[in-house]
Amino acid sequence: MSTIPLYYLGPRGTFTQQAANTVVPRLSRVSGHGFDTREASTAIEIFDRVAARDGWGVVAWENNVEGYVVPNLDALLDAAGIAAVERVVVDIAFDAFVLPGHGELTEVTAHPHGLAQCSGFIKGMGVTPRPADSNAAACRDVGTHQIALGPSLCGELYGLQTYRRAVQDFQGAHTDFLVIAPRDDARAYLRAMRGEPGMDDADGYESILGLVPLNTGPGALANLLDVFRDAGLNMTSFISRPIKGQDGTYSFAATIDAAPWKPSFHAVLERVTDADTWAKTLAVYRRPDRPYPPVSAWMLPSGGVKPGNDTSQDKDRELLWQ
Repeated sequence: MSTIPLYYLGPRGTFTQQAANTVVPRLSRVSGHGFDTREASTAIEIFDRVAARDGWGVVAWENNVEGYVVPNLDALLDAAGIAAVERVVVDIAFDAFVLPGHGELTEVTAHPHGLAQCSGFIKGMGVTPRPADSNAAACRDVGTHQIALGPSLCGELYGLQTYRRAVQDFQGAHTDFLVIAPRDDARAYLRAMRGEPGMDDADGYESILGLVPLNTGPGALANLLDVFRDAGLNMTSFISRPIKGQDGTYSFAATIDAAPWKPSFHAVLERVTDADTWAKTLAVYRRPDRPYPPVSAWMLPSGGVKPGNDTSQDKDRELLWQ
């Protein structure tokens, strides 16, 4: 059995490494290849190695507290010859670490998403946040004046003292990671996946599309979305990103509950690309078992107007019309 490098954002101990270790058995079973996990110093290095056909990669995609990992979203939109074939969920919890014999603690260091997810702890400590390339890198390089935030295993890996456990703002946080591969490898992998029992049903997949309407103006985006709705395709996410340096122009990443080989989905892709939209399949993977819950009142931001006849909202309602 041949072996393929599988790159993750290093150093050892990152959540990305956990995702890579989790998905290796499935990748090997479906593809028939072995996978050797290897560190990369940055996410861009992972994309570059996959584009150069030097292996596959695992990159963070979306966190259910902080949202999409925007640099990786942009990189996947722009990448030539890359597609994602698996989505992996990793539960996220942060411990706070210090060096044994540390001095006065004046800073806290972690990946920017980690800092954002532990804002309450940081505020309570009254320390200055200092971004790092990854949470594990923050733990590896922590100074005597710093607190490092990272997965619990980083304490043992880097000889650190646990200052406090589970300092994240929200319990139940998780991050979704994508496994990216060269596009021809991705096609072969998906063909093999469709041969597994129960996996030939196009509705058992989720796809991420990159979309750029070539014409802008009133109704252009609404008309594009109507095409998906009229085909009966469920869109679970629609993210806009500016086309850099070009005012008023955007690319979009749409997540669809189906595989592109579903006839109605295939027809939509033919229709929009024959008209006025650029499109690219960014990812196709097994559809997660995700619910479609209603949005409860406690989930809503402060202010604003919700349906109903609540007179306490009258001032907010007036502001909508003024």
